[in-house]
Amino acid sequence: MESKKKFKPDPSLKLMDQVREVLRYHHYAYRTEQTYCEWIKRYLKFYDYKKHPQEMGAAEVERYLSHLATSGKVAASTQRQALNAIIFLYREVLDIELGDISPMRSKKQRHPPTVLTQTEVQQVLRNMEGTHRLMAQLLYGCGLRLMECIRLRIQDVDFGQGRIFVRGGKGGKDRTVVLPESVRLALAEHVEKVKLLHEADLRAGFGEVYIPEALARKYPNACCETGWQYVFPSKNRSTDPRSGKEMRHHVMESGLQKAVKTAVRKAGIAKRAGCHTLRHSYATHLLENGVNIRMVQELMGHADVKTTEIYTHVMSKDLDAVRSPLDLL
Repeated sequence: MESKKKFKPDPSLKLMDQVREVLRYHHYAYRTEQTYCEWIKRYLKFYDYKKHPQEMGAAEVERYLSHLATSGKVAASTQRQALNAIIFLYREVLDIELGDISPMRSKKQRHPPTVLTQTEVQQVLRNMEGTHRLMAQLLYGCGLRLMECIRLRIQDVDFGQGRIFVRGGKGGKDRTVVLPESVRLALAEHVEKVKLLHEADLRAGFGEVYIPEALARKYPNACCETGWQYVFPSKNRSTDPRSGKEMRHHVMESGLQKAVKTAVRKAGIAKRAGCHTLRHSYATHLLENGVNIRMVQELMGHADVKTTEIYTHVMSKDLDAVRSPLDLL
C-alpha cells in the first residue's frame, strides 16, 4: 500500500510562515494555530534565536521542557501542550523525527472541582441579564464548555427534539445534550433576532461566516446560509485573519467570563467560581439526582469514565450521610 504523500511547506517562506502554512493545510483551528506558534517562538527565544531548529534536536527540546517544569512551574497540561507544538514543528514542518524525549515532568495534580449548590447557581443567574444570562444558563443547563457555547451554530439547536448538538468538542468529538425546557423560549426568541441581524448583513453585501475550509470548498454558499451563523454573534463585523474577508464572528469569550465572575461576586459567593464551574455543577447535580454515571460521561463528552468519577468526590448527597466523629462524642 502506497504511503500518503506528506505536505511540504514553501521553502522560500520564513519559518513561522511555514508553520502557519502547514497548520492551515491540516485544518487546525485558528486558536490552535496561535497557541502552537506562540510555543514555537518561546522555544526559539529560549536559545536566543542563535540556532535554527534544524540544528537542534531531542537534547535541546528536553532541556527546554525541563526548564518549563522546574523554573517555569507550569502545569502538566501546559508542558504537554508545549511538547505537542514543538513535535509538530519538527515532524510536520521540518520533517525530522526527534525520537524519545524524556524531560523532567511537571507534577500532575488533580484537585476536586469547585461546585456550586443549586441555590448558588440560582443566585448567580439572578445576578445576570440579557445574552450573558442565556449563555450561562446553557453552560449549566447543558454542561457546555465555554467555547462550545460560544461556537454554537443555529443549525446545532434542534427546538423540535429539544436537543443541542455539540460539534467538534474537546478532542474533536461530537455529542448531543438535552436542551432545557426552561430556556427554550428565550433561546428561540434570541435566535430569531440573530436571523434578522443576518438578513441585514446580507442586504448590506456581507453575511458570510467562517466555516471549515473543506466544507467551504464542497459547499461554496454555505458560509452565507442562516444555519451556519453563530447563535451568539459579535455585535460588529470584523476581518477574518485568514481570508481577509469582513465577516461576523462569534462573541469574545472574555465578555461571558467577566459577567459570570461579576455575578458570583454580587451573589456573595466566596468560592473561586467561573464559567467552567457551571459545567462542573451540572455533572455533580446530575449524579446527585440519580443519573447513571455512564450517561453523565456521554453528556459531558468524557473519553474515560474515570474523568467523570471525580464528581463523585464532591457529591453532597454522599457527604451529607457522613457524620463527623466530633458530633458522636
